[in-house]
Amino acid sequence: MVRRDPDEVDLLVVGGGKAGKSLAMDRAAAGWSVAMVERDKIGGTCINVACIPTKSLVGSARTLTDARHADLMGIELGGEPRVVLAALRRHKESVVGGMVQAHRQLFADSGMDFILGTARFVGPRTVEVAAEDGSTRRIRGRDVVINTGTTPALPPLPGIEDTEIWTSESILRLERLPERLLILGGGYIGCEFASMFALFGSRVTLVQGPDQLLPQEDPDIAAEITEILTRQGVEVRTAARATSVRRESDHGSVLLTLVDGSVLDGDELLVATGRVPVTTELELDATGVTVTDRGFVSVDDHLRTTAEHVWAAGDVAGGPQFTHASWNDFRILRANLTGQDVSTEGRLIPYTVFITPELARVGLTETQARAAGRNFRVAKIGVAAIPRAKTLHDKTGTWKAVVDADTDEILGASLLGHDAGEVIGTVQLAMIGRLPYQTIRDAALSHPTMSEGLNLLFDTLGSEPHRP
Repeated sequence: MVRRDPDEVDLLVVGGGKAGKSLAMDRAAAGWSVAMVERDKIGGTCINVACIPTKSLVGSARTLTDARHADLMGIELGGEPRVVLAALRRHKESVVGGMVQAHRQLFADSGMDFILGTARFVGPRTVEVAAEDGSTRRIRGRDVVINTGTTPALPPLPGIEDTEIWTSESILRLERLPERLLILGGGYIGCEFASMFALFGSRVTLVQGPDQLLPQEDPDIAAEITEILTRQGVEVRTAARATSVRRESDHGSVLLTLVDGSVLDGDELLVATGRVPVTTELELDATGVTVTDRGFVSVDDHLRTTAEHVWAAGDVAGGPQFTHASWNDFRILRANLTGQDVSTEGRLIPYTVFITPELARVGLTETQARAAGRNFRVAKIGVAAIPRAKTLHDKTGTWKAVVDADTDEILGASLLGHDAGEVIGTVQLAMIGRLPYQTIRDAALSHPTMSEGLNLLFDTLGSEPHRP
């Protein structure tokens, strides 16, 4: 039975991603009446089927690699290190399960009304919720935040609807470790899984339509990543558009046909061709919210939608699809809902691609700076020049930075190498503060650390002081 009179709350959050859950807990703790509806993933996509489980598995893959090369560090192990699938699954599920349980407690402690169920809009700022327990209710918010995220996209590839394939979410069930894994899509997700499964021992073939992996990156960085993956045992096929896919039988090989007529044969196919917004079943028209041609919620730089007092945040709002961007959306929403005036304009969002070794990026690439007509200089070093990399026997990679030739400000950096994701934040902070590159070049950074490599990187531009 549906209660027709809606429950009135100060804040209604539809979707419990990073921005939504953080805002709901924060406002509930501040004394607001808050209701949050989450369809199925307590804690959001990141914790359940994205960042946390994948990085747990990346950690396992790197541990396996370290064990295989322990002799380089003077350690002798008994026997050949190998993957124990059941134990690998337990490790991943333990990490995820612990965080999900922690979120259950956090939600309860905050005082919010947390509902597991599916919401659809039935009027201005009003949703009808079909709850997991079978009940149905309506809720209206003084303010509403849409934070439903994205889901794996399937390309319009003949045969894909009739073929059992893996997505970046279903592969995490770890039902088996395929001997031969085909991966369609050479973006961030595809490259991460290619590196991980190759280190686990699968024979991986990575198929990419464009002529380079990671099209957003500079060609030299993408080429080096291709070399790294190849050394790990990945067969990389670029400029290779797929035309059809089929499975020989219910449990037979997957056959992926390419535009040149060649056929790739694998035990499983992972489709990693992007993600699409979760908006089609929300019935957003009922609340006056419009979406883009790709289905993302249309927002301005304050995260306001086209409907009064309805906001959107995270992946579904069409911004950078990273959890830390969603966290920043939370801070913007909290400010704007409490009388401040904060926007996304000019914010700087770094990211890390967790291949082994990892790629970390912030700001402009050399290619982007050139396309923008900037007057710039490029600093570049091999990771092998960094003392800490030598001590770790992990000298693979390249660091490069783009610097404004007129102001000495850092325009961007691409760091490929060990622990790059732990270093990129230093560059980001310098960029936010609009510091000249000489500030990092001349800083007494701790030795021996990977961060010390920033001294070496910017020293390649010369020893002259900054002249304002």
